[in-house]
Formats: sequence, structure tokens, C-alpha cells
Amino acid sequence: MHAATGSAALPFTTLANGVRLLAIRAPHLHTASVSVFVRSGSAHEPARDHGISHVIEHMAFKGTPNRDARRINLDAERLGADVNAHTDKDHTAYYMYGMPRDAQAMIGMLGDIVRHATYPEAELERERTVLLAELADDLDDPISTAYRLFDEASFGRHAVARPVLGTRRTVSRFSRADLVAHVSRQYSGANVVAGVIGDIDPQAETAAMAAAFETMPRGEPNTIDAPVFAGGLRARRVTGSSQTHLIVGYPVPSLREDDPTARVAAAVLGEGMSSPLLHHLRERLGLVYHADCSADVMDGWGQFMVEASTAPANVDALLGELAKLLDAHAARIDPAELRRARNQVQVARLRTLERGGRRLEDAALDLFTLGRTRGHEEWLEQIASVTAARVCRLFERMLAAGPAVALTGNVRPGMRERAATLLKVRNA
Repeated sequence: MHAATGSAALPFTTLANGVRLLAIRAPHLHTASVSVFVRSGSAHEPARDHGISHVIEHMAFKGTPNRDARRINLDAERLGADVNAHTDKDHTAYYMYGMPRDAQAMIGMLGDIVRHATYPEAELERERTVLLAELADDLDDPISTAYRLFDEASFGRHAVARPVLGTRRTVSRFSRADLVAHVSRQYSGANVVAGVIGDIDPQAETAAMAAAFETMPRGEPNTIDAPVFAGGLRARRVTGSSQTHLIVGYPVPSLREDDPTARVAAAVLGEGMSSPLLHHLRERLGLVYHADCSADVMDGWGQFMVEASTAPANVDALLGELAKLLDAHAARIDPAELRRARNQVQVARLRTLERGGRRLEDAALDLFTLGRTRGHEEWLEQIASVTAARVCRLFERMLAAGPAVALTGNVRPGMRERAATLLKVRNA
């Protein structure tokens, strides 16, 4: 194995099989976080396997040659540790939080789970009921429905537009053989980052991670073809909802561009109660109770999103005022608003230093996409360099691309057509 740092603030070690290891000593943290990230998510799935990454994440905890499902939980809880996982569009993460003295034990447990899960058929049949219940709950939620429709409006039939949880049809069909085959294709050294952070001995923890992952086959990096933003409008009435929920969004550069302008732009428009989005729409006009603005920047694609919930009678006024705000930000960015936004984004970044698991995840995603890690000093400098002109140009490009829009909840007759007109939606 060899170590590589380049200009990155966080050193990492690359094993001969491509697995990358992060061991970060952080004496100020009272617990240790151990994580394994696999560059395999719903965006890497063929259509027939839609949702399989999430099923694998659940099933990885159902047994290995060394532990059955109860033993996995019991071994973690004896240490006072939490063990869990999540699946996203671009990766799957397995993680444990516990005492620093138990870091090597946690590394061994996660290595066993990720490398040697057996996916027992009987456990799969039982877990399928849980997975279908989770899917049903998500389908019943109007805001989750809005995000599914928004992704579909953004990227059509591309894999990144498909929801992580899959469909009732696919989840009901997966067999143990399907899971094993997908893992054999996707879980390889070139697609794994393991990390530990806390008051630990980096050299000892690196050796423990190497022992857990050095025999993994190398494989080839899992890649995602960058989707083409389509734009358009999707609407779906959700029975029992008294409010209308909406998402309006635009394409922005992906993580591959290593450009924080979209994150700053989202903060300029809608971060905090003093931001134009909240101050104007909620405090001055009373059009919303909840509104939020964010930039979701991933490996190969990015989305700038405004989310809001309002009474159906206020939808037209809300969309009209939002359109004015977006046009205004394409024309001019107030210097005081830019300073506020940059400070908010910088503080948010610094807070990740206090969240060990999040710091590991950010570093892993950097490694998957950029091939290096970004230290917080570099990131803060990038934020400070974002100018008003850059933010204006981004808003101009977003408006020129046209929006993707999703409406759910109490969607009244004619609302879709009026929204398309107010926001100048193409392909409506």
C-alpha cells in the first residue's frame, strides 16, 4: 500500500487493490466514527434492478459466516456502539459510532458485514415486508412524492431520476442470487473508501482497515453517465393533504466541476430567515409557512432547488413572487447578501469538523469524484472567492435552461397550467 496526500489536507492511503483508507486523528471528539463507503447507489443500477442497492444495504446486516443478524447487533451494542447504513443515488454507506478504544473492533465488524454478508434467503423474505412498508410510507408522503416527480421532470428516464427505494414490483422480485450478483459486480476495491475518525492511532487503524479490505478484488470504477437536464412539470394530487407542496429547480454544475457557486447561490436566495426567500415570501407576504433553498451537487449532476408548502389559494401568488426573485438575482446580487451567504456556508462547512461521520463522507465523495480530498481551508478559500458576478451568471444560466417543477398534495384544477405559465416551463 502507499500513502498519497498531494495538496489535500486529509492524507489517505491507497491499497494495491484500489481501496482507499482515511484515518483522521481528532482528539476533540469523544467518540470514534468508522465508515465504509461503496461507490454503488441507485444511479448505478440497470432498470431491471431498480432499488437493489437499498435492498442490499438492509440485507448486509442479516448475517455473515461469523455472525447471524442478532449477533451483529449484539456485538455492536455490547460496545455501546450504533451500527447502521444508508443508500443514496451515488453511494452506499455503512457506519458505526462508538468509543475510540473500540475502533479496531468496529473496523473488523464493518469489514465482515461489507465483505462477507451472506444474504440468507429466509431473512430476505422477512425483510421484504419491511422494505415494502418503507416504500409504501414513502409513496404516501406528499413531499417525498414531490421529490420523485421533480427528479423525473429534471432527468426523465435516466437512472439518476429513479428513486432509491425502487418499486413494489422490483422489490417483490429480487432473489438472493440477484443480490449476490449485484454485489459481485459493484463491491470492489476501486469503489471502496474506508475511514475512521476520532481520538485514535492513525497508523494502527490504517493497518486494521488494510487487513479488512486488502484481499478485495480490484474491479473497475463504477461510473455514471452524466444526465441531460430536460425540465418540465409533473403534478400529482395526494388524497388527504390540505396544502400544496412544490419544488422548483434548475441544473447546476456537478461535483466534478469543483465549483461552490451553486451552494453560495442557494444561501444567497434562501438560507436563514433574513434571506430574500424567507423574508419576502413568509415574513412580508405571509405566503408560506415553510420554504427552503438548496443545491444538491453530486457526481455527474447538480440540482438547485426551492421547496415550499402553502395553502392552495396562495400557489399562484407564491409562484409569481418566486419568479420575480429569481429574475432579480440574475440581474444583481446585493453585496451584503453575498457576504451573509458566504459566511453561512463557511460556518456550515466548519461545523462538519465537529461531526466525524459527515467529515468522512465528504472526504469519501471527494475521492470517488475528484480523486483527492479537500481540506476545509481549501474549501473556505473557494467559498470566499465566489463573486457576485459568478452568482448572477449562475442564475442567468439556470433561468435560460428552464425549470423542472413538481406539484403535489392539494393540487387543484388548472394549477398545473398556471404554474407552467408563471415559471415559463418548457415541456409542460
